[in-house]
Amino acid sequence: MIVKEIHFGYDGQKKLKSGIKKIAGAVKSTMGARGRTVLIESENHIGGITVTKDGVTVARSINLYDPTENLAVMMMRQAADRTAVVAGDGTTTAIVLAESIIDNADNIIDSADNITEVIREISEITTKICSRLSKMSKKLSGKKLLDVATISANNDREVGKMIADTFSKVSVVTVENSQTPSTHVEIISGMKIDRGFSSKYFITDQKKQECVLDNPYVLITDHEISNILNIEKVIAHVISSNKSLLIIGQLSASALNTLNLNVAQGKIKACNIIPPSFGYRSKDLLFDLSVSLGGTYFSEDTGDDLSVIEVEDLGRASRVIVNKDMTLFMPLPAMTDAINKNIEVLKESIAETTDVNEANFINERIANMSGGIGIIYVGALSDIEQKEKKDRIDDAVCAVKAALEDGILPGGGIALIDAFDLEFPDVSTTAEKIMLNAVASPFKQIVLNSGKNPELILSDMPIGRNIGYDVKNECYGDMIGMGIIDPTKVTRNALMNAVSVATTIMSTDAIITNIRDYEGSK
Repeated sequence: MIVKEIHFGYDGQKKLKSGIKKIAGAVKSTMGARGRTVLIESENHIGGITVTKDGVTVARSINLYDPTENLAVMMMRQAADRTAVVAGDGTTTAIVLAESIIDNADNIIDSADNITEVIREISEITTKICSRLSKMSKKLSGKKLLDVATISANNDREVGKMIADTFSKVSVVTVENSQTPSTHVEIISGMKIDRGFSSKYFITDQKKQECVLDNPYVLITDHEISNILNIEKVIAHVISSNKSLLIIGQLSASALNTLNLNVAQGKIKACNIIPPSFGYRSKDLLFDLSVSLGGTYFSEDTGDDLSVIEVEDLGRASRVIVNKDMTLFMPLPAMTDAINKNIEVLKESIAETTDVNEANFINERIANMSGGIGIIYVGALSDIEQKEKKDRIDDAVCAVKAALEDGILPGGGIALIDAFDLEFPDVSTTAEKIMLNAVASPFKQIVLNSGKNPELILSDMPIGRNIGYDVKNECYGDMIGMGIIDPTKVTRNALMNAVSVATTIMSTDAIITNIRDYEGSK
């Protein structure tokens, strides 16, 4: 039995807020063009150091001695993680917003307020602000692509240009460590399918929430695999050769559970994705994959029997990257001729069809097989420098992806201020007063990190939409015009996740924690 400690009311809230102050204090110093780096000691080995301006990296490094304070840290970390996973950036903004909402609730709410009603109204206000942000969003194009990449890379214009140039050539970009001190880009052929992993047990990169398999074997089938023993021969070879395996096929619940268990125990490095699309289109896409990867497509239509599968029937790839929504395949260079031959066959088939939808689908298949994947290899003179640089480039790549998907907003914290002002020109309720102050907190923190007084900057700022303050060049102006931009998806998700954590803490009255050994010995 684990003995518990219980904190009620003010005492519990005080400890939670103390934990929030500690994590927010460490993270928010990194915010903006003038933000500073954080030095982190590694938990894994003596002398290991990380130098970073990446908010989620800082947040994940913090564990506090007091269990109640640490609960607050865990909740704030979840807000940062959710923002990073969905939007790729904005983790610092989420933490700054959450802290501000809680602080302002403390200062503004009084005994006459119904806390439940205030929380409900804060959620409604958030929905309206997010809707307004979507309406304010502008499509990303041209020079703005460079601006987003540069700002997200902590104003490193050289890195920003490298990222923007890569996205101008391909739509899929990944980031890897370089074996040399130089940072460079390679464009390779590759395929993408809109299917992600079937289980989170397969994740190998927790920060990116991805499963990365190097030089894997690939099994491609439209059969349902009801028992892992049905493919025991190939699994035994994968394990004995210390390779990895991607199964593209439907697994039964028991087969998936067996695979999960073996992956979790470290017996095999593997992943499973469900076949893409539906009907004959799924079969066509699986066939294209089998050509690109040099494997056999085991299909029910041709009466193939999985029990006779050999290692030679498996496809190969130089790398496969799987997240929750899609999978990227990087074929081996030796498969180029086979891919090109299949593309030529597909082009010929277009001329023979009179169905517009069929022709469009064939064109999609050709584009997928002939598409490219950009890999940015990050080099540096030391491990510390490489890790910091890779974090920055990772964030910038994710920010550009988010901006391409949902558009852009004026940066520097201005979008939240403008959106609130447009939705709530006359602030009257307690919840509105809390959110009025909270939405200004990212702007104020960016200015504060530049060494300026946020209140003075705000009081002198010209009136107008998109007008903000450039802390780097110390001037006012149109933020989008000056190239100071944030992805809409990042801003919106940071706000939603911050409100989720803040309102949970606001509504908490009792906190139950496990008593640690060090507490029992006091």
